[in-house]
Amino acid sequence: MKPQWSCLNDVRILDLSQLLPGPHATSLLLQLGADVIKVEPPESGDGSRSLGASVFAMFNRGKRSLALDLGNAADREVFLDLVRGCDAVVEGFRPGVMSRLGLGYEALAKVNPAIVLCSISGFGESGPYADRPGHDLNYLALAGYWAVPVQVEDRISRPRVRLSDHAASCHAALALAVAIMSARQHGQGQHLDVSIHDSILSWSAPMAWLARGFEADPTASPTVLPDNDLFETWDGRHLALGILENKFWLGLRDALGGEFPALLDERFATRAGRYRNKGEVNALLKTVFKSRTLAEWDHAFSGLELPVSPVLNARELFDDPHVTARGTVRQLPAEQGIGVRFPVKFSLGLPDASERVPELGELSLAAARRVFADEG
Repeated sequence: MKPQWSCLNDVRILDLSQLLPGPHATSLLLQLGADVIKVEPPESGDGSRSLGASVFAMFNRGKRSLALDLGNAADREVFLDLVRGCDAVVEGFRPGVMSRLGLGYEALAKVNPAIVLCSISGFGESGPYADRPGHDLNYLALAGYWAVPVQVEDRISRPRVRLSDHAASCHAALALAVAIMSARQHGQGQHLDVSIHDSILSWSAPMAWLARGFEADPTASPTVLPDNDLFETWDGRHLALGILENKFWLGLRDALGGEFPALLDERFATRAGRYRNKGEVNALLKTVFKSRTLAEWDHAFSGLELPVSPVLNARELFDDPHVTARGTVRQLPAEQGIGVRFPVKFSLGLPDASERVPELGELSLAAARRVFADEG
């Protein structure tokens, strides 16, 4: 089922990409109404298939799979024939691979001048790093993600999700939607050069700019806030204290000052005062929150207008009442894992995408041609 109001309902996309960025980008557009055919190598398919059925399913539900060997001349001709009837091609090869296959933007535009080619690569189509291999951690490292100190006792550790890949997929989906609509209006397609490194750099650069000059003393950086941090509780769990506005510090002080009078110190009453005494404030908060269990703190803060949250574990997350109420995550049969709905609520409604996971090469060539001809 597609959203009846969506301008993407008759958009057709050929998805050559694998793993996360490209498949996630096209899955977002699929949820908004686009028809996506996944073009996979006949023998192995998308590399994420080897990581487990639920991993592949996460970003490929609702698509259909066509097996083509793009190293084969006959299959390349089949691919070009399909390009004639589609709006966009998404690929995640290294720069130059599509051109060497004879499927670069110029070749695609010859058969379909309105085609949008979206190339997602680590460092983009140009620049001194363009040919470098890389994965999420490499892009984070080179985009200044760890150049931004954020804790009094800061340390470098890997993020828990693939931030660079998700940044690129979201930028790719947005760019694709704009480019496809523009091509339909003006009849002229274009080549989108999506760099994973550029995408995460656009997120990290503003804060890294503020951190310049504090390399020798990172704690002095304005990006380090002593009261906006994670704190360990008595039972080894953690809570998140999200204090930015001064009113929240004053609320915390009022709530806990009777039991912990050090919080009433007037030196800490303003943001500037806490900034001048970062080490002392942070150490004080560590002592405070270490004195009780996470459950006890959760109870103590219940009903108070304070940005304090328990750090949920994986099981608690999916039982959380807000997660359940919002419905962004939908439960599927155990072997299929979960489905993640498009995380924006449309007042006109957005139906669920199909739960069906494509089998490798399930779509016949004749059926693929119908998708890009009769349905168009």
